[in-house]
Amino acid sequence: INAEYMGLFRSAKMVRMSSLNDCLKALYNAEKRGKRQVLIRPCSKVILKFLQVMMKHEYIGEFEVVDDRRAGKVVVMLNGRLNKCGVISPRFDVPVEKLEKWTRNLLPSRQFGFVVLTTSYGIMDHEEARRKHTGGKILGFFY
Repeated sequence: INAEYMGLFRSAKMVRMSSLNDCLKALYNAEKRGKRQVLIRPCSKVILKFLQVMMKHEYIGEFEVVDDRRAGKVVVMLNGRLNKCGVISPRFDVPVEKLEKWTRNLLPSRQFGFVVLTTSYGIMDHEEARRKHTGGKILGFFY
């Protein structure tokens, strides 16, 4: 008896493991192609906070949330300043003392670039976390 005919082997469906990773990858690829804007879906609170940190440091332009009553979409305006961005997975614990080590390993220079952390005070970059003297879990980086 043919097993495929019986429906025992269904076609494998791709699942989304990290929507933040997909978002940052879409931003990076659109930036490399020289696009002016990029549509990101799905969108979560973590993605919005990460984009706010990027916008605060002017690595991206403003972004607009499109509510489709599902996961939501975001249209991000690009300004050509983003060189690289990425997610750190798994989300390692980073105490304040180890912040310097992580920034040294991830960023190309001390002058520019940011490591994004999720702390008990919210999602922020490594400089703000150092000012508030708090550690957290590492989300990603951009420069």
